[in-house]
Amino acid sequence: SNFTQWLAVYFAKSNIRVNAIAPGFFSTQQNAALLFNPDGTPTPRTGKILNNTPMGRFGEADELLGTLFWLLDNDSSGFVTGVVVPVDGGFSAYSGV
Repeated sequence: SNFTQWLAVYFAKSNIRVNAIAPGFFSTQQNAALLFNPDGTPTPRTGKILNNTPMGRFGEADELLGTLFWLLDNDSSGFVTGVVVPVDGGFSAYSGV
C-alpha cells in the first residue's frame, strides 16, 4: 500500500488518481492443485483459508468488477486516491479470534 500511496501523492497534482485492488483468495486453474485434491475434495490448506475468511468461501473473478468499475467511474470515486481496496470476503479484517 505504501507504493500506491506514494504514487497517489506524486500524481495528484497532475489530476491522476492511483488506487489498487487487493484480491483475496480466488480458486483458479493456477492454484487448483494447492486447494483441491485430484478427487475434488478440499486440501487442508483450503480449510485454513476458508476458516479465516468470514464469508467462508473463495471469491469469484466477476466479484472484482464492482470495485474496478467504482474506481474507474470519476463520478463515484473522483475524490478517492491512494487506497488499496481489499476484495477478500473479510479475510484482511479477521484476526482469527
